[in-house]
Amino acid sequence: MRDLFERMYKDKGPLGKWASIAEGYFAFPKLEGPISNRMKFQGKEVITWSVNDYLGLANHPEVRKVDAEAALEYGSAYPMGARLMSGHTDLHDKLQIELAKFVDKESAYLLNFGYQGIMSTIDSLVSKNDIIVYDVDSHACIVDGVRLHMGKRFTYKHNDIESLEKNLGRATKMAETTGGGILVISEGVFGMRGEQGKLKEITDLKGKFNFRLLVDDAHGFGTLGETGAGAGEEQGVQDKIDVYFATFAKSLASTGAFIAADKEIIDFLKYNLRSQVFAKSLQMQLVVGALKRLEIIKTQPEIKQKLWTNVVELQSGLKDRGFDLGSTQSCVTPVYLNGTVPEAFALVKDLRENYGIFCSTVIYPVIPKGLILLRLIPTATHNSNDIQVTLDAFSAIRERLISGVYKELSKDLPTMD
Repeated sequence: MRDLFERMYKDKGPLGKWASIAEGYFAFPKLEGPISNRMKFQGKEVITWSVNDYLGLANHPEVRKVDAEAALEYGSAYPMGARLMSGHTDLHDKLQIELAKFVDKESAYLLNFGYQGIMSTIDSLVSKNDIIVYDVDSHACIVDGVRLHMGKRFTYKHNDIESLEKNLGRATKMAETTGGGILVISEGVFGMRGEQGKLKEITDLKGKFNFRLLVDDAHGFGTLGETGAGAGEEQGVQDKIDVYFATFAKSLASTGAFIAADKEIIDFLKYNLRSQVFAKSLQMQLVVGALKRLEIIKTQPEIKQKLWTNVVELQSGLKDRGFDLGSTQSCVTPVYLNGTVPEAFALVKDLRENYGIFCSTVIYPVIPKGLILLRLIPTATHNSNDIQVTLDAFSAIRERLISGVYKELSKDLPTMD
């Protein structure tokens, strides 16, 4: 019998093994100052492309005022207890009604956190006799939610409708044996690649297969669709999404999340979501703040227009310079480069120290070996100068990468893979 902690001393995991090199700079960096297009990193101003504040609401003056007033009136504790017992208020109800209207569903229910909330939603929607079919590139929160499922599950190739159809056939045969149903899960926008889930094509399969669809629209809510109601609205199939999920952590620049569906489904979920039944209610200051943020999204469409002006300028500029952005169909802007993990460290340090650009870096094992992914999140607070400086910086670092500068700078780093 071995010591439970033995493996932790020997193997820190695929990302943790880089801790001695990465921590404090590449991992767990500390951005300082007001959330905006420019912040401070290690005392230097940087153009910030790694904050999911799509609509720039984090420091919107109306939002800051309401947040401060709500904190003063309610503190950070009210209401105490879980919603089911003592943590329910009229304002929780009001926000749920407003959210349901906004995403064109009968009913909605607030969740404390997005990650926790989607896991618990998946767990509540299915029994051991049901089958889950989900996109292989689904976010970790979906994967972890599926892990809670005690029945069968299948993955389909990313955004591959032929693969989905094949797995729905397998799931249908299995459901006929178990007496269960089928839940299909997709994201509205896949946060790493920026691609929209093929929601129209997925819902078209409802004519051939009997299944229900859950969509995690964390990156689509507030940014896509004519009103900002998300990827379902953008693709004209919002009414065919059975359970719609979105988080406040992106466009609303806050904490919390919600699910929306037919009233009967929400009535079931609010009594069976273990993460909500047995957890403290969403704090009142966050509820009040979310109401103001939603109001701004509905009444100030020019903010979303500004976001998309920046998205188009940034993505068009990168494409014009020959950068590979994959097949993004959203604000998420992935830039793919060829290189090793040590080269990625050298490249990112150059970007931050010498060009004043701060963006997220994704390396193996999150993406395949030999690739470096620089992920940019444009927001409504960015401007043309930010974009031009960034375009010039990216052209410069690509040239240095190709010429071997970063390979030379990283030669003393371990080549673990």
